[in-house]
Amino acid sequence: MSASGAVEPGPLGATAAPSPAPAQPPATGHLFRPISAEDEEQQPTEIESLCMNCYRNGTTRLLLTKIPFFREIIVSSFSCEHCGWNNTEIQSAGRIQDQGVRYTLTVSSVEDMNREVVKTDSATTRIPELDFEIPAFSQKGALTTVEGLINRTISGLEQDQPTRRASEEAVAERIDEFIVKLKELKQVASPFTLIIDDPSGNSFVENPHAPQKDDSLVITHYRRTLQQNETLGLQAEGPEEKLEEEDLRNEVLQFNTNCPECNAPAQTNMKLVQIPHFKEVIIMATICENCGHRTNEVKSGGAVEPLGTRITLHITDLSDMTRDLLKSETCSVEIPELEFELGMAVLGGKFTTLEGLLKDIRELIIEGGMKVHFIMNDPAGNSYLQNVYAPEDDPEMKVEHYRRTFDQNEELGLNDMKTEGYEAGLSPQR
Repeated sequence: MSASGAVEPGPLGATAAPSPAPAQPPATGHLFRPISAEDEEQQPTEIESLCMNCYRNGTTRLLLTKIPFFREIIVSSFSCEHCGWNNTEIQSAGRIQDQGVRYTLTVSSVEDMNREVVKTDSATTRIPELDFEIPAFSQKGALTTVEGLINRTISGLEQDQPTRRASEEAVAERIDEFIVKLKELKQVASPFTLIIDDPSGNSFVENPHAPQKDDSLVITHYRRTLQQNETLGLQAEGPEEKLEEEDLRNEVLQFNTNCPECNAPAQTNMKLVQIPHFKEVIIMATICENCGHRTNEVKSGGAVEPLGTRITLHITDLSDMTRDLLKSETCSVEIPELEFELGMAVLGGKFTTLEGLLKDIRELIIEGGMKVHFIMNDPAGNSYLQNVYAPEDDPEMKVEHYRRTFDQNEELGLNDMKTEGYEAGLSPQR
């Protein structure tokens, strides 16, 4: 494709409106045919349309084509035989891609100027050597060449120069100097860089050596930023999904069950709770109206941690009894000064205070004024004791992470758990 095939500047001027006038039928075969000057059957579809310049009827031509090693596009061209106004643009026939794309082309020869380029309206075009940039959405999409992009820029700058010379002569002179530099680029006296950055992922720069690698062209795919997604209109679902997630955290879910004591119908309440400086847990409470039985249980919202956790708190003051506490069903509790130990799963999971967990020995600790150590040992790593100095360290509390023993892994059912090679049906070496 030569530079003469470049899209002319200017907004889309025709609003396509089918009329009773006869339209040329689309080419036979596939809907999108590879673009080729030798394909005589590849003809555009013509539609009579309203000219937005003189408001008489002109002609819109639509060509559905496929760029080799790229994807399908729609080329639309409008011309008015009455006033001579015309306009051409392209649109991607596919969806917005999962990732954005950045093409960095080093133009070092005249042949590079003839590379095909698909530039969508969401793409930004830059030439770093001239400190030049065409922002996104400032031009319509174009199917052109590298030279065509430069010609289009030159035409756009020259368009308003007579007006500038009359009102802002200094600005017009600087633009004239810049136009000279753009024209010099077409001679490729020295290499320059052309960058097309399109967050929609639908722009394209031709690799004439395809499918071989092009040393002059670097293609980079990237994740869009939040702002880019909003610009492309892709953020409508994000806040809604986040809102639903927040609603789930704030909502108490209820479901029917049976009382574990009398087997009468009962109701269980469940709520997700985010514990500060720890993790998310699930609190479940059941109340039986028939026999009055009450239970509450806490389940960890995450998986078994890689390391076990041992939390040691030195109880020195009555205020320590109000610390929040999460004891998972795999956690044991020790008080060495009293030779007291509570084994795993004896009380199940609990989210309470230190006083709540120690209510059976509360009077002994408080009335005796004993300063004891309270130890929570959880090989699953899912227990928690509040640090009242958070985020600073607690001078009376020590948190240790340790590697589980074989026996502890056996109790948790981790020794026989297959975590590697399961996709291919291969067992890990033991």
